[in-house]
Amino acid sequence: MAKKKKTSFFKKIIISLLLILLIAGGAGGYYVYKTIYQSNINLGDKKSLIIYIPTGSKFEDVIRILGENNILKNRATFEFLSEKKKYKNAVKPGKYRILANMSNNALINLLRAGIQEPIEINFNGIKTKMQLISRLCRRIEADSLSLYTAINDNGYLRKYGLNSDNVQTLFIPNTYEFYWNTSVDEFFNRMAKEYKTFWTDARKKKAKEIGYSQTEVSILASIVQGEQCCDNSEKKIIAGLYINRLNKNMLLQSDPTVIFAIGDFSIQRVSNEQTNFQSPYNTYVNKGLPPGPIGFAQESSIDAVLNYEKNDYIFMCAKEDLSGKHYFAKTYEQHCVFAQKYRDALNSRNIH
Repeated sequence: MAKKKKTSFFKKIIISLLLILLIAGGAGGYYVYKTIYQSNINLGDKKSLIIYIPTGSKFEDVIRILGENNILKNRATFEFLSEKKKYKNAVKPGKYRILANMSNNALINLLRAGIQEPIEINFNGIKTKMQLISRLCRRIEADSLSLYTAINDNGYLRKYGLNSDNVQTLFIPNTYEFYWNTSVDEFFNRMAKEYKTFWTDARKKKAKEIGYSQTEVSILASIVQGEQCCDNSEKKIIAGLYINRLNKNMLLQSDPTVIFAIGDFSIQRVSNEQTNFQSPYNTYVNKGLPPGPIGFAQESSIDAVLNYEKNDYIFMCAKEDLSGKHYFAKTYEQHCVFAQKYRDALNSRNIH
C-alpha cells in the first residue's frame, strides 16, 4: 500500500513538472513569436514613416535613428532579433519607408536587404549648374561641396568628354529614379549612361549631317529653348534661323544668352546697355556659339535642332500679344516693323 502511494506521488510530481515545462515552453514560444512576428512599430496615426541611414552608419546609429523617431515599441526585442539575424554587422545606408504594421522580422529584413524607397530627380525648370547642385542636394546624400567640385573639375569631367563650361549637356531633362545614398561618381556615371542612350545612332547621324558635334547641338538647343520653351514646331523654325546666322558668320544676338550671362532670370526686357555685357555667353558681343549651354536642353529642343526647318529667316521678334510666339523676318526692315510692335506692347504694360 505504501509502495502504491509512493508511485502515485512521483507520478504527480512528473505530471506537475511536465505541465510546468509545457507552460514555460508555451510562454517561451509565445515570446519568440511576439519577438519575431508581432508588430513592434509605433507611428501613431501615420501609416508609414521615412528614415535615412547615412553611408558609414553602424548598428548603434540605426538604433539611435529609430529612437530619435520613436519608432520601436520594444527596443530590446529588435536588438535581440537583429543579433540572431546577423543584421548588426550588415547595416546598409539608404532611404527606407517604415510601415505601421511591421514586425521586427519584417523591419530587419527590409533594412538588411537594403530595400530602399527610390527618389525621383528631374532637371526641368533649372538653368545653371548651381541650381542643379541645389536640387540634387535636396534629393541625394552627396553634399554640395562634393558636387560643386566634380561639376567644375575639368580633370574629373575629361573622362566624360566634357569640361566645366559644357558639362550641362550631359544632363538630358527627364525624370530619373535614384537611391538616396547615390554618390557623386554614381550620379555622373548614371547620367553618362542616360546620355549615351539618348544619343542614338540616328541622332548622331543627323548631327553629323548638319555639321555640328553633339555638344554643339545641345548648346544651340539650349538657346532655341530659351527663345521658345513649349512650341516644338516653332523651335524648328528658330533653329533654322540661328543656323542661317551661324552660316553667314553673323552674331546670334539672342536675348536669353544675355540674361544667362548676367545671371538675372527675372529680366523681362533686355536693354541696349545689357546687350553690351561682357561675357563669353553673350551672343551680342561674341560670334558663334557660347562655350556652353544656357540651360538644360530638353529632348524636343535637341531634336528641333537636328531636324531644323530650312528657311531664309534671319530675324525674329516676340509677338506683341506676349503669347510666347514669334514673328520671323528675312529682312531687317521687316524685322523693325515687328520689333516696334513688341516695344509698344511692353511700354503699354509698363515692362522695362
